[in-house]
Amino acid sequence: MTEPAPQTMNTAEAAVSTMIRNGIDTVFCLPGVQNDVLFDAFYKNQNALRPIHTRHEQGTAYMALGAAMATGKPAAYAVVPGPGLLNTTAALCTAYACSAPVLALTGQIMASAIGKGIGHLHEIPDQLGVLKSLTKWSDRMSAPQQGADKMQTAFEEMVSGQPRPVGLECAIDVWGQTAPVTLPAGPAVARHQAINPDLIAKAAKLLGAAKNPMIVVGAGAQHASVEVTALAEMLQAPVVAHRMGHGVVDARHPMSLTAVAGQLLWKQVDVLLAIGSRMQLQLEGWGFDKDLTIIRIEADPEAQDRITRPHVAITGDAANGARQLLAAIPAHNAARASRADTTAGARAEAARLLAGMQPQLGLLGAIRRALPEDGIFVDELTQLGYMARASFPVYGPRTFISPGYQGTLGWGVATALGVKVARPDKQVVCVTGDGGFMFNVQELATAVQHRIPVVIVMTNDSAYGNVRRIQSENYGARIIASELRNPDFVKLAESFGAVGRRVSTPEALEAAITAGFREDVPTVIDIPSGVMPNPWGVFRPAKVRG
Repeated sequence: MTEPAPQTMNTAEAAVSTMIRNGIDTVFCLPGVQNDVLFDAFYKNQNALRPIHTRHEQGTAYMALGAAMATGKPAAYAVVPGPGLLNTTAALCTAYACSAPVLALTGQIMASAIGKGIGHLHEIPDQLGVLKSLTKWSDRMSAPQQGADKMQTAFEEMVSGQPRPVGLECAIDVWGQTAPVTLPAGPAVARHQAINPDLIAKAAKLLGAAKNPMIVVGAGAQHASVEVTALAEMLQAPVVAHRMGHGVVDARHPMSLTAVAGQLLWKQVDVLLAIGSRMQLQLEGWGFDKDLTIIRIEADPEAQDRITRPHVAITGDAANGARQLLAAIPAHNAARASRADTTAGARAEAARLLAGMQPQLGLLGAIRRALPEDGIFVDELTQLGYMARASFPVYGPRTFISPGYQGTLGWGVATALGVKVARPDKQVVCVTGDGGFMFNVQELATAVQHRIPVVIVMTNDSAYGNVRRIQSENYGARIIASELRNPDFVKLAESFGAVGRRVSTPEALEAAITAGFREDVPTVIDIPSGVMPNPWGVFRPAKVRG
C-alpha cells in the first residue's frame, strides 16, 4: 500500500483523522477549555464524525462503553483533564472488566507544567498514571505526528489480543501545534497470538474422551457463537453462561444453560472447556477437584492460571481456537447419546428453584415478550437485573449487556444510550432501580436532544433495595442510609421531554414497552414495588466440589 503524502495539520486534526480512519463515526464528549482545539477538529470533520455531548462526563464514558459492548468495535469519548477524566473512571474500570475496546481521550495542562504541581486549572498528580492503572495501554501525544502515530497504536492495542480500553492525553498547548503529518494508510490491524497446535491436539483428545463435558463461556466468546454452538453439538456439552456469556449460544438451544441450571450438573462434569471466561463463579463458587480436567481458551496469557492452573492452557482468539478444536476433535470423539433430556431436566429444576422470585420473573417475562428477538437488554445492579442473569432468555450475541464483575451501580441509563446510538436498528430496554436511575438521570436531556429512544424499566421501592433487605435480614432491621426520597418519576421524565409512564402489572408493562418502541425519545416506565424476595441463596449455593 502506498504511504499517504504528508499533510500540514495540527495535533488535534491528526488525531481525529486517524480516529475516523479506524472506523470511529461518533464521539461521546463534553467540551472544555483544554480541548478547544480538539473540538474545533471535531467541527471540521462533522461530515464523518458525530459528536454527542452529555450533561456529565460519566455519561460520555458509559455511552462509549455501551457502544463498544453492543458492537465489539472500538468506541471513543473525549473529556477535559483532572476532574473531567476522573468523572469517567467508573466507566473506564467497567470497560476494563468487560473487555471493551473504549478510547479515553483527554486534555492536559500546559506541557511545560505537567508534573510540577503549580496549580493549573484541572491539574492532578500523574494523570497519565491514573489512565495507565485503568487501561491496557495509555500514552501522551506531544507533537502533531504523534497525533497520528500514537492514535494508531491506541487502536492496535484495542483490537489486538484481549480487547480492553486505552487512553491518550494531550496538553492544551500541543493540540494546536502544526507540522507536516503522515496519516496511517488504513485502519489498525489486529495482532493475535498463534495458537499452539500441540495444545489443540491435547485438548481434542481430552474432550473426545470425555463422558460429561461442559463448556463455560464469557465475554471473550461473544464473537464465537457459531463455533461454540458447533462444539456443543459435537460434544453434546451443555454451554453455561452467567453474565457476560449470555447470547453466545441461543437460549432456546438444547445445550444452552443459565448458571443456576449449570450448577446442578457441575458435580458430574469430567472435562470443562472454558472459552473467554474468568470462571470465578464456577471455580470459587461451585468448587473444583482432581477429577475435573480444565481446558481454557484465553486471549490473555496472564489469565490462564488465575484461581487454578488448567490442564491445557490455549492462548489465542476464541473463535480461532474453537475452529481448530472443531477440526481436531472428530478423530478422537467418542460416541455419545443426546444429552438434551439431561439439560432439559436441569432447566426445569432451575425454573422450580426460581419460581418464587416474583414479581421479578413476571416483569422480566413481559420485557422478553415485548422485546424483539434481536432486541438488546441492558442489565443493571437492581432486582430485575439480578434475576435476569439467571432467567432472561437471550437469543443472540451482544444482546445482553452487563457490567460483569465490576457491578457498576447506575451505569444502565447512559450505557443503554450508547448501545442505541451504536445499534439504531435495534430496540433497547434498560432495567434499573430508583437508586441507580438517579445516578445518570441528567442524560435524559442528552437522549431527548439527540433523539435516542431507549426504554427504561424502573422498579421503584424508595430504597437501595438490596442494601435495605440485607440490613433487615442480617442486622436486626437496623436500617441506615438505604431509604430514599424520590421525585415523581413520570413528571420528571416529562419535564425532560421524554415519555413517562407508571404501571403495576406485567401486562401493562408489556404494553408500555411496546408503545415506547414507537417513540423517538426515551420512555421511562415507573413500577412501584415493595421488598422483593432474596435471590442470593439460589445464585450462590454451597460448593459441590472440592
